[in-house]
Amino acid sequence: MKKYHPSRVLTLVYQPFAIGTLLIMSYYESRINTRLRNLVGFTLFFASTFSVLILDLATSGKGGIGPYIGVCLLAACFGIADAHVEGGMVGDLCFMCPEFIQSYFAGLAASGALTSLLRILTKLAFEKSHNGLRKGAILFLAISTFIEFLCIFLYAIYFTKLPIVKYYREKAASEGSKTVSADLAAAGIKTMPNDQEAQDIKEQKRLGNQQLFLENLDYAADLFLIYVLTLSIFPGFLYEDTGSHQLGAWYSVVLIAMYNVMDLISRYIPLIKWLKLESRKGILIAVLLRFLLIPAFYFTAKYGAQGWMIFLTSFLGLTNGYLTVCVLTVAPKGYKGPEQNALGNLLVLFLLTGIFAGVSLDWLWIIGKTSF
Repeated sequence: MKKYHPSRVLTLVYQPFAIGTLLIMSYYESRINTRLRNLVGFTLFFASTFSVLILDLATSGKGGIGPYIGVCLLAACFGIADAHVEGGMVGDLCFMCPEFIQSYFAGLAASGALTSLLRILTKLAFEKSHNGLRKGAILFLAISTFIEFLCIFLYAIYFTKLPIVKYYREKAASEGSKTVSADLAAAGIKTMPNDQEAQDIKEQKRLGNQQLFLENLDYAADLFLIYVLTLSIFPGFLYEDTGSHQLGAWYSVVLIAMYNVMDLISRYIPLIKWLKLESRKGILIAVLLRFLLIPAFYFTAKYGAQGWMIFLTSFLGLTNGYLTVCVLTVAPKGYKGPEQNALGNLLVLFLLTGIFAGVSLDWLWIIGKTSF
């Protein structure tokens, strides 16, 4: 399967569907039922993860081009699910307190760290057994399917009824947001007809997507550039282009784990006020300076020891998580609820576009290689 470059191809397949779906949803954001949108996304995540498990069991893990195409199709489904959930949740949380955005993106990083932990545990448990890699993958997919199933119920029942969430959604509704109506109804709060008329008037007064984009062009560029750089290195380059080292088969596993752990830790750093970067120019300068990591990774892969590569990978994760949280917690400040929701969707759109551009550029690392 390695000749098909799955670590690169699957991410490349995933992103166009995520971006296309989110582009449509960002345009119609003010008219979309956010509750239904998120539930559809979580359900699609669950169904797609379960389908990967079924595909493996149905083919007895034999591989080949047929199952590979099937996995690619499911990767596209994951992209559609991501556009539903990430855009919907970020838009929803943008009109709440900044700590919610930080917690959500810390949760995304925690999922990466958990994935690495499960990968390490399954590799330890099944490394010496027959078909060990497949057994580890089946266990991982089973756990992931259960977690996705749990997410559906946590969002549908628990999250909606949290007092602080109800407070911010009522506040957003009073500022003209229509996207929260279904969530308020699910929490037992009904919008009266007079309130609906007032919302319509306030909705007309909100800033349009174009104006929001122009006012936050630097933040959109920040997120795009952060993920262009990160995904041009992670995970494809780290899996395939870092050479052979003493850690052997564990080398790429350790690199991915270090990235995910540092990405998670860094997303909590902005909670310390004096460590949080809030200057628009400061954030942009920090984002641009990260591009020095490209020659650093190139020369380290060619001439450096594995310790230096682990250090660079950790630094990549550290800066990725830190700058992401800084941008997304600062950008929505000063806007009304409906505008914050729209801005959240726009910023996630540029984040995903950056991922797609980074994944595409990642192929440049293998141009000229005989394995290409």
